Amino acid sequence: MQIDGNMLEELKKEAMQNFVPILRDNTMKLIEERLELLRPKKILEVGTAVGYSAITFSKYLDEGGKIDTIERNDKRYEKALENISKFNLQNAINVIFGDAKEEMKKLPDSSNYDVIFIDAAKGQYIAFLEEAKRLVKNGGLIIADNVLFRGLVLSDYNEHKNRTAVNRLREFLKIIKEEKCFDSEVIDIDDGVAFITVNK
Repeated sequence: MQIDGNMLEELKKEAMQNFVPILRDNTMKLIEERLELLRPKKILEVGTAVGYSAITFSKYLDEGGKIDTIERNDKRYEKALENISKFNLQNAINVIFGDAKEEMKKLPDSSNYDVIFIDAAKGQYIAFLEEAKRLVKNGGLIIADNVLFRGLVLSDYNEHKNRTAVNRLREFLKIIKEEKCFDSEVIDIDDGVAFITVNK
């Protein structure tokens, strides 16, 4: 799909000015390279924010492709709807309002997403992964952002403030490395991104 690059740049600037967490440029470039090769028909995104990544991903959809994206923050949900409408992508991007863990459970086993992108609450990545494994098609790709969480995950960090999120991300990395159905690659760029091919 054709996307106005200037409008997208404006959306990115606005998100950054308002301290909305969005994909960093280097990570986005890596993901875009994968999506360009895959040309997915169906994408599920966990964590819409203001719609920046979903709008960008829509450039790489196969003809007639669709993105489902989940957001639990009501203000960001409304802003995402507004932004998607500005880009005239209402037919390509479906925004679901609710808690991703619960909303993912409602999606059928037959969903067969080509790509699932996880960029939401760090402490819930294991739960998201379990549902993503069920919802992605055989041979499909799960992408998870922020898996190294400011470098804390691979350090000896054990302070109280982020301990739960860091420990759960460590467990997440262990699962994607050790479970036979996952073929994973973790790239130490920006905040860390994992590419996980699922062989059911």
